Amino acid sequence: MKISKYPGTPLKEADIREKRVLTTFWRPKARYAWSAGVAITRFLEELKNGRLIGRKCSKCGRILVPPRMYCELCFKPTDEWVYVRDAGRVATYSISYLSADAKRLKEPIIVAVIDLDDTPPNVGILHKIGEVSKEDLPAWMRGEKFGVRVKAVWKPPEERVGSINDIKYWKPIEV
Repeated sequence: MKISKYPGTPLKEADIREKRVLTTFWRPKARYAWSAGVAITRFLEELKNGRLIGRKCSKCGRILVPPRMYCELCFKPTDEWVYVRDAGRVATYSISYLSADAKRLKEPIIVAVIDLDDTPPNVGILHKIGEVSKEDLPAWMRGEKFGVRVKAVWKPPEERVGSINDIKYWKPIEV
């Protein structure tokens, strides 16, 4: 059924301004609390300690990083905590002239999905690539750096807060 005319009397801005309708104004005192959950809380705590941790699914054998309490392939709860190395390969990447807060950048950044050494393919971590010289940038722009080995560069322990940004970036390493 298509409605051509809605019942009732439409309000105009003048009705509100001239107080022909009842209005009220208040500022809600909303307080928010958010729980990261069991898996991500542990992941963030380990990041603060300079370690990467995942969860293992005993049914399919996958190690999930960031950890999840269930395997989205098997629909089975994961079974154990597993530490993984902070090194891997670039699975895919993008060159961006926008910062994380959508501001224009003069120099591009490389954002990549990194397949960690101890995890199966397609279980990647999204992060920045750093320590790429201007001379190497054209090779990245031509798409020649898929599969390049990278290692995490961590903030000093006293600067870590339990965030993915405790890893400053991932740097390409020679094999």
